[in-house]
Amino acid sequence: MERWFALMLACAAVPASAQDGVPAAPPGADPAGDDLAFLDHEDRMTVPVAIAGAGPFAFIIDTGAQRSVISQQLARQLGLPPGPRVRLTAITGTSAVDTVVVPSLSVSTLGARRVEAPALDARNLGALGILGIDTLQDHALTIDFDRQRMTVTPAKGHKPPPREAGEIVVRARSLFGQLVVTDATVAGRRVRVVLDTGTSVSLGNLALRRLLSRKRGGEPAIFTSVLGDQITTEYALLPVMTLGTASIRSLPVAFADAPPFAAFGLAERPALLLGMDALRLFRRVYIDFARRELRMLLPRDLRRAGVF
Repeated sequence: MERWFALMLACAAVPASAQDGVPAAPPGADPAGDDLAFLDHEDRMTVPVAIAGAGPFAFIIDTGAQRSVISQQLARQLGLPPGPRVRLTAITGTSAVDTVVVPSLSVSTLGARRVEAPALDARNLGALGILGIDTLQDHALTIDFDRQRMTVTPAKGHKPPPREAGEIVVRARSLFGQLVVTDATVAGRRVRVVLDTGTSVSLGNLALRRLLSRKRGGEPAIFTSVLGDQITTEYALLPVMTLGTASIRSLPVAFADAPPFAAFGLAERPALLLGMDALRLFRRVYIDFARRELRMLLPRDLRRAGVF
């Protein structure tokens, strides 16, 4: 019997040209530590994960995915038992997929938990697995691009780090567990922005595309979703996008009528899945799920970075 629920993995898409190889855990990674190496070849964050005492294994951290996912290859290697079939929504559509029972999944201060994880081909994941927001609730992520490091800390019972000069603070709201920034605009129109660390490319819906001049069209690009299906998008530049009090110039965005926008209730209003290409314009990004807060430390050279 299938279990039906909206599992958003829209942000775990990888370009069709991505390498098929499965990355290993970073050398010297310590799953018990808070400070974790994170960059892979697509500028996505990878963390060392322990499964039932085995590992560490390199998983991508994806703030746009509702549930954690494991590769079929790793599930077979570990002999994980089958779980119920579920409905999974990716950027290319919705499909029924098999799950496996992960008796214990742990990373850093997130602790160990039992999960029923969809099992998908590692070639489409671009990693051995994905950590979704089911493991990130009540925690905070600090993405330090200067140091190429990421820190995971409990949010409850811990004070957020003190504010620094040049740091912008933006409040967000929770939508199906994801953090959505509403204090953002394009062409004078308010835009809903979903924070998405699982992709190297930002994805906009067609309502956002219509705000741009027709003369600003770009080259088509094909992406492969975690389901292995492909979607054709159109690249175009956002001349200026504001995010809180920060403005980003000439951000390249892939546009498509992707199913997750409808699942979020954002198909008819301008919306953007903000990927690592935009987040890495800042020196440091702090995402606090418990306090629904986004902090961005401005780059030293604002003009060169395209941020002002």
